[in-house]
Amino acid sequence: MSFGPPVDPNARTTSFPAGPSGHAGPGAARFIVPALGAAAVAVGLGAYGKVHDPAGTAFNLAGFSSTGAVKSWLGTAAFAFALVQVVSALAMYGRLPGVRAASWTPALHRWSGRIAFLLAVPVAVHCLYALGYQTYSTRAMWHSLLGCFFFGAFTAKMLLLRAERLPGWLLPIVGGAVFTALTVIWLTSALWFFRTVGVTT
Repeated sequence: MSFGPPVDPNARTTSFPAGPSGHAGPGAARFIVPALGAAAVAVGLGAYGKVHDPAGTAFNLAGFSSTGAVKSWLGTAAFAFALVQVVSALAMYGRLPGVRAASWTPALHRWSGRIAFLLAVPVAVHCLYALGYQTYSTRAMWHSLLGCFFFGAFTAKMLLLRAERLPGWLLPIVGGAVFTALTVIWLTSALWFFRTVGVTT
């Protein structure tokens, strides 16, 4: 026994009704998971840096006079590659007047970001293990806070890259937050070191 009119198998399917927020489907998870991941990474790093007893040093490289010099030069290299990623992103989004993105620009964008992150990891290891989460001055407080925020925001960006149907403004905003945090980190560490100690290896 059937109820209602017969169903046409060739008829176009209709979308599911929108939820209370006006969006169809479980789209909220696209934002909740990256946000939770970012918070977990940032808070976890901050908590470790706070409870860990600073060791004073974490590593050194041959040819450098101190771990501070190593950290400053690695941070500067990471910042330089991050600048390349920002410029390549602006080119891909058509935000550079008179500049058209080349076919290799997306690859440059991806690899410059990867290299910048890989260079930033040993710097973060040194900061957390050797120095910990410091608040003895305004400079140290912002450096510690934004260091944790940087890795949290980077985590969110990587998770969002795997999501579908994101708003066009979201990735540029998150990427801009990552770059802004890295810029302040560099200003409060590497640049401060070079101005205080001198441009030395």
